[in-house]
Amino acid sequence: YIMGWGLGSEQERARRLKAQSVTGNPEGPYRAMGATKRLVSSLHPGVDTLDKVFEYASRRFPDRDCLGTREVIKEEDERQDNGKVFKKVRTRKGNKTVILGQYRWWSYAETHRAAARFGNGLAALGQKAHNNIAIFCETRAEWVIGAQACFMQNFPLVTLYSTLGGPAITHALNETEVTKIITSRELLETRLKFILLEVPRLQHIIVVDDVPTTWPGYPRGISVHNMAAVQELGTKPENVSSDGKRPAPSDIAVIMYTSGSTGIPKGVMISHSNIIAGITGMAERIPNLGENDTYIGYLPLAHVLELSAELVCVAHGCRIGYSSPQTLADQSTKIKRGSKGDTSVLQPTLMAAVPEIMDRIYKNVMSKLEEMSSPQRTLFTLAYNYKLEQLSKGHSTPLCDKLVFKKVRSLLGGKIRVLLSGGAPLSATTQRFMNVCFCCPVGQGYGLTETCGAGTISEMWDYSTGRVGGPLVCSEIKLKDWVEGGYSSTDMPNPRGEILIGGPNVTMGYYKNESKNQDFFVDDNGQRWFCTGDIGEMHPDGCLKIIDRKKDLVKLQAGEYVSLGKVESMLKNCPLIDNICAYANSDETYVIGFVVPNQKNLLLLAEQYCIRGSLEELCNNSAMEEVVLQVITEAALSAQLERFEIPRKIRLSPDPWTPETGLVTDAFKLKRQQLKSKYQDDIERMYGGK
Repeated sequence: YIMGWGLGSEQERARRLKAQSVTGNPEGPYRAMGATKRLVSSLHPGVDTLDKVFEYASRRFPDRDCLGTREVIKEEDERQDNGKVFKKVRTRKGNKTVILGQYRWWSYAETHRAAARFGNGLAALGQKAHNNIAIFCETRAEWVIGAQACFMQNFPLVTLYSTLGGPAITHALNETEVTKIITSRELLETRLKFILLEVPRLQHIIVVDDVPTTWPGYPRGISVHNMAAVQELGTKPENVSSDGKRPAPSDIAVIMYTSGSTGIPKGVMISHSNIIAGITGMAERIPNLGENDTYIGYLPLAHVLELSAELVCVAHGCRIGYSSPQTLADQSTKIKRGSKGDTSVLQPTLMAAVPEIMDRIYKNVMSKLEEMSSPQRTLFTLAYNYKLEQLSKGHSTPLCDKLVFKKVRSLLGGKIRVLLSGGAPLSATTQRFMNVCFCCPVGQGYGLTETCGAGTISEMWDYSTGRVGGPLVCSEIKLKDWVEGGYSSTDMPNPRGEILIGGPNVTMGYYKNESKNQDFFVDDNGQRWFCTGDIGEMHPDGCLKIIDRKKDLVKLQAGEYVSLGKVESMLKNCPLIDNICAYANSDETYVIGFVVPNQKNLLLLAEQYCIRGSLEELCNNSAMEEVVLQVITEAALSAQLERFEIPRKIRLSPDPWTPETGLVTDAFKLKRQQLKSKYQDDIERMYGGK
């Protein structure tokens, strides 16, 4: 049995119809079989705003664990020759290591009280209902407490990625005219304080950390408070508010700023009813969700995937333990050798992950496999292929799971029962690997900030790859013909076209940005729709497959269309590649690529070909580029890319792509113009000096 269902019935469930066109036309709209008559917009009767969601949970699960944080027992400092103190280095780039204790928990009742006090304290500082307030903070329990406080008081919450650079932060804070911001000590001291003079309306900074308690040296007119002090202010009788400020379902809950990877960040206006509808659709796809589940939160809460996932958990009484990519596993960069990472201690049952994280896990396990003896590798391969075959037949493999895959599964704590993937396409290879080795289904989802992250999620018993499932019960999907790209709803064997998502989860548009709102429209029935720009193909069973993106499609000089995102997605599984950005333009006949190589595998490859040098020297070595290009070409052919889709020339980059180095982390969303500006000379060289 998996998740309470017999495996035989799982195979039958996987084959059944997931969605159908309610008009009978191939363009749709397509709705989930459970919502053909009416889309679903709420989890519980009368619970129509986010403050009511938390109130419902705190009444139903008052003593259950809600939010958990690991106690920091020790951080190791080391003194340099120049007298400066830094956190002890354990990685090639330099990262502090910590020894962490057990998780300390706030119950649902305690969390609700903390949020209420904080909201009252913010009001005492002069924050008014319907006036924006910003949060610029890492993923942690205080982020959720701060957000819930704002939902209770009807303060629209402006969310900003903690990785945003100064100009993007300044733009968002000035555009939303905030006077108060919630942040952490680290982000205040490393990012925020350098732009304070560029944000003239800002008056109050609330720091979620307990220490220090005094903050000298900040510009006149700006007060810095600790979160605990604001909560204390909220306990005073004269500051305890009534229910008169509670939000309506149509009020703005969040103004969520995008990562800015495609230009100036846009603020997406999300109402309470939008988020409620979105999490209702998501929850329906997670079987047996309840108070016995533990979720690990480590993705950015400023991203709609993480915020929605955590709200789903809160609505069902799950407990949420916080982590970070640097402390997630025993081998993570900030975990002292011999200490336990967060997954080992928390042992979560639910986890959301972006493909980049799962690709990294896959590569690490494959790398360890190469170091095993020949008999061990043979055993693993036999067990892997056997289980893959049994899964396709709807059968379990308890002996293989216990003897072969138990150690791999323990990398994520050993109890994961559902993995949700979103944010970018997940390769079939990685999805199959996670299904087999972690002994749990991977639900691939598709959605956008503009649709509250909700659109589709594959059903947990559907082990097919390359698809993102059928529409959620809160949304419906249409396929719009795109003549220029050659996609039509009348295509055979399956209808294809631009994906349009409609439903109560479709947001209210972009904040102060009417020129961008043409992607939203309202139909004759008053329902909102969003034109995604993604190209989809609807399969006969009602499952959607993402096959292209309008903005990512480049027509080469000879007339072939290349999806740059597809090229990147296919090549990211190559062990030699940590990150890749494909580039092309219509004046040229071929694709080129910018590659951040995996240091370990690049050095091994260089040794194999007797090429010597440091990482930087190897990345600037033309002979090394040719060798890497040969490996990439072989990987591309194995992934069944067309010849014209394979990069013909590459440039190796020794530095990871981050906002600090001038490029975003996720190459799939790289702003091509940004890359073109940074590497103009290289582009000209690879295109023959044109």
